[in-house]
Amino acid sequence: MNFDDIKNNDKQYYMNTFGDRLPAAFEKGEGLKLFAKDGTVYHDFLAGIAVNALGHSHPAFISALKNQLDKIIHTSSLYYIENQTALAMRIVKASCADKVFFANSGAEANEGAFKLAKKYFFNKGEDKYEIITLDKSFHGRTLATVAATGQEKYQKPYRPLTPGFIQVAPNDFEAVENAVTDKTAAVMIELVQGESGVHPMDVEYVRKLRKLCDEKDIILIFDEVQTGMGRCGEMFCYQAYGTEPDIFTLAKALGCGIPIGAVCAKDFVASAFSPGDHGTTFGGNPFSSAAGLAVFDIYEKENILENVKQVSAYFVGRLGELMKKYPGKITDIRNAGLLIGVEFDEKLAKTVFNALFENKILTSLCGGTTVRIAPPLIIKNEDADLFANTLDKILAKI
Repeated sequence: MNFDDIKNNDKQYYMNTFGDRLPAAFEKGEGLKLFAKDGTVYHDFLAGIAVNALGHSHPAFISALKNQLDKIIHTSSLYYIENQTALAMRIVKASCADKVFFANSGAEANEGAFKLAKKYFFNKGEDKYEIITLDKSFHGRTLATVAATGQEKYQKPYRPLTPGFIQVAPNDFEAVENAVTDKTAAVMIELVQGESGVHPMDVEYVRKLRKLCDEKDIILIFDEVQTGMGRCGEMFCYQAYGTEPDIFTLAKALGCGIPIGAVCAKDFVASAFSPGDHGTTFGGNPFSSAAGLAVFDIYEKENILENVKQVSAYFVGRLGELMKKYPGKITDIRNAGLLIGVEFDEKLAKTVFNALFENKILTSLCGGTTVRIAPPLIIKNEDADLFANTLDKILAKI
């Protein structure tokens, strides 16, 4: 199909949940480059929304996938799965978790976390079911994760929502404290709210939440679907906060494009699940688990975490220079590693976002004012220069 055929068939046959998409269809990629149907080269500074941490067509990653395809793709969880066991072990050894359960997506992982927290208190004979989340959060698009998501635009069409979810202001400890009741089972937060425009939580706030949850017998859950797997400079973002959760969830970069999510928990809460309490058909099958294992191997061999720390500092520095050069146009820069939000004057943000796309640079627009940058974690300083120099030219003209 040519590009016009793709557009027309998409309109006719695919449910319109994405509106008018950006006018490009990609057929291959290499590193940070994506090649459109007509051969036009784009530079990917979004990585499939923080998914393609190793860029496109990473040789070692592709080799691992091809190798697994030649062996076996799927069996079922009725049998032992070597790759599943091995990947669970890698996550446990790299984190505070003692046990792991694999799902197919971030939303499904978050659903598993909700169920685990509730089952923990059910086993104790306690009627605790409320889960406190934050305004401006994003936890997924299933009915339960929409109820957990603190954004009215995602919730409005699906009311009445799944009960038991309560939203409070982010970075406001008293708001959480005041929302706690004898029914509170869990507090769930993103350490960096990505969809709202890259808003990190304060370290002291997170530490106070940990203390509160310990005192009140509440499960603390970190949604690391976007921030996990090196995005913020540590393997898991909570490690930069010096605060451990009871449960955390992963997806996105865990499979670098192969669908996989994970519920990761400490023993005391993980043991709440008994056979039959939860399950999955596809989650953690031999193929998706092979992807996760390859990701861990490549991160280690190529020092990905160190690259994130070095390049993110350089990248944010270049953006800071532009903020000084164009006062009032760039109003703020927020980041955690290579999850970066550049906030613009509200009259300029959409123009800048569109101009970046026209200059063949892929990003996303969050909250109407923030351009989100979440590039592959393999980027170099010269890639940051390409972005900064292009943005410089755009801002000089508007």
